[in-house]
Amino acid sequence: MIRLVGNALRACAAALTVALLSLSGASAQSGDPIRIGVGLALTGAGAAPSKVIQTSLEIWRDDVNAKGGILGRPVQLVILDDQSTPANVPNIYTKLITVDKVDLLLGPYGTNFVAPAMPTIIQNKKMTISFTAIGINDKFKYDKYFSMVSVGPQGVNAFSIGFFDLAAKQNPKPQTVAILAADAEFAQSSAQGAREEIKKHGFKLVYDQSYPPSTTDFAPVMRAVQAANPDIVYIGAYPPDNVGIIRAANEIGLSPKMFGGAMIGMLVTPIKVQLGPIANGLIVGENFAAAAAPKIPGSSDFLKRYSAKASAAGIDPLGFAWGPFAYAAGQTLVQAVTETKSLDHDTLAAYMKKASFKTVAGDFSFAADGEWSKARQVWTQVQNAQPSNLDQFREGKAQPIVWPPEDATGTLIYPYGEARKK
Repeated sequence: MIRLVGNALRACAAALTVALLSLSGASAQSGDPIRIGVGLALTGAGAAPSKVIQTSLEIWRDDVNAKGGILGRPVQLVILDDQSTPANVPNIYTKLITVDKVDLLLGPYGTNFVAPAMPTIIQNKKMTISFTAIGINDKFKYDKYFSMVSVGPQGVNAFSIGFFDLAAKQNPKPQTVAILAADAEFAQSSAQGAREEIKKHGFKLVYDQSYPPSTTDFAPVMRAVQAANPDIVYIGAYPPDNVGIIRAANEIGLSPKMFGGAMIGMLVTPIKVQLGPIANGLIVGENFAAAAAPKIPGSSDFLKRYSAKASAAGIDPLGFAWGPFAYAAGQTLVQAVTETKSLDHDTLAAYMKKASFKTVAGDFSFAADGEWSKARQVWTQVQNAQPSNLDQFREGKAQPIVWPPEDATGTLIYPYGEARKK
């Protein structure tokens, strides 16, 4: 009997030790959760990038809670689906603020969704950090808006500056340019930035056309581009269009000296893997390139963990274009709340305007308009891509950075036709 009591006491002591150890990281989590509201397109056309963002935020939440939460409180995400419909966004953020009564906001994702959220956010005097939206505060000029994207003060021009800077450095210098862009907000904004860069470098614009977003057959469009015989072809297009444009260009044998631009589809891993060698030679603007990750502390580790979760979830297995920015937005909130010891939106916004941040998306600070104070956009070129090979894109081997020079991990293959031979 004494032996049984002794064993029971030892078991209780062991259990208490385990409980105390498990609480050592979470002991600070004694308060109510800090609830963070996010509107994302979890269904519909925008679901692919939004699910990358969702998964990355969930990794961040788990990391934070494993370390004891924020201000002694665990983090809880409240994510609502806007169904890829911009008209749904105002009600999503109204619900998050007034019904769910979240403490903090993030999102939405993308220019077309952030813009309709802004009046609601402004009316309620809330702060948010959006994901990869461009030029939002050009219109709203709101002091509690922040953007998690690396275009900085260059705005939409960031989607063409490096492209035309590369063109201007070639010898002999190319002379003529064709622009083809979807008749939609981001693509048109990118095209306008390209026109300004064309003038800056003295190129001649010989073709400048838009196409309806509903277009599925790009052969006639690309034949029209080919008939203009441009030295440079600049594209502003969304993911489904990218596939049609690239395949049509391949079929007709389009061979300018440079081909690329704001081709959002080339940021989507399954599309790159699907296209393989057909994409060789394309020059693509990127917010975050695979080849940059090893230079950023914590980035490679995050992306490795993201990839494991993404594979299980059946979403973009690499997630470079959106994942690091989502996790970085969470890191930014942690730093701001921890340093100010506050959840007051005015206090947090004032701190964020003055602070600098070290994140898995890189080091940055915010300018007065909420954009990054310095542009970090890079340009990559698809080189020597093989069919159906995911791993060639994992470390940036098949898509080295070719601009800016200080970040380059490879050399531009010029002209485009030479890269196509590789």
